[in-house]
Amino acid sequence: MGPTGIGKSQLAFELALELSGEIVVADSRQVYQRLDIATNKPGPDQRQQVRYHMIDFVDPAASFNAAQYVEGARAAIEDIVSRGRLPIVEGGTMLYVDALCDGFTLTGIPPDPALRAELERLDTDSLRERLLSLDADPGVDLRNPVRMIRAIEILATAGPPLRRMRTRAAPTWQPRRIGLSASLDVIDRRLEERSRRQVERGLVAETQAALDAGVPPTAPVLTGIGYAEALGHIRGELTLAELPAAMARSNGRYARRQLRWWRRDRRVRWFEIEAEPLAGILSYMAESA
Repeated sequence: MGPTGIGKSQLAFELALELSGEIVVADSRQVYQRLDIATNKPGPDQRQQVRYHMIDFVDPAASFNAAQYVEGARAAIEDIVSRGRLPIVEGGTMLYVDALCDGFTLTGIPPDPALRAELERLDTDSLRERLLSLDADPGVDLRNPVRMIRAIEILATAGPPLRRMRTRAAPTWQPRRIGLSASLDVIDRRLEERSRRQVERGLVAETQAALDAGVPPTAPVLTGIGYAEALGHIRGELTLAELPAAMARSNGRYARRQLRWWRRDRRVRWFEIEAEPLAGILSYMAESA
């Protein structure tokens, strides 16, 4: 785990090769098919050498939530272990990683300002109808707009049933948590380089192809960093020259949120990406086995 842009994917690939492992991707955008560039999916060469799970299986016009992710990822981990292989969970979607490794908690669902603004315009009856359409038995006061708005917000992210969120269901296995870190200057430089390469690889054409195939611009995958800025370019709000910098700024803000999130967890063993951490991580894995 670690912030966007500092080589989590490459390091996970190298660990999988060294440890006879398979990678369970914890990324809310890589689950979607056909959209590969801004989601930063592993390339064909890596996927021929290492088996990846929880990647490329959801229609990009559909929605996908954390509960679905946990169900699929836990099944993948059980399958990997049953074949004598090592599961390596890699990714930066904080809620997915925490829900998979620790179980769900209500406090793990961050606020959604845009959704809250929409819901606050509804009356109590409309809020109740919307909530019950998501979960027939949410277990909240159906006369309290504040409680209903929060319940809808959680369900939109994690999926029903809401009552599951009140009892943490941790897995039977115990993960070893490895984090990658770097200075903000290094992170920003890498994000600038990655954003430029993604545009050069055809990000705008990939985004336009998704729209032409019927994926709505409001689909979750197209609201992600990279595609959201590419849509801005397609709408004429950004020039092609401005696009990489806009992507890098959005990625930089997200990377800082990721670092704050992971730093709160004292169970994480941190390694500096600039210090070629593979040997240190392999030693740590051997010591803690």
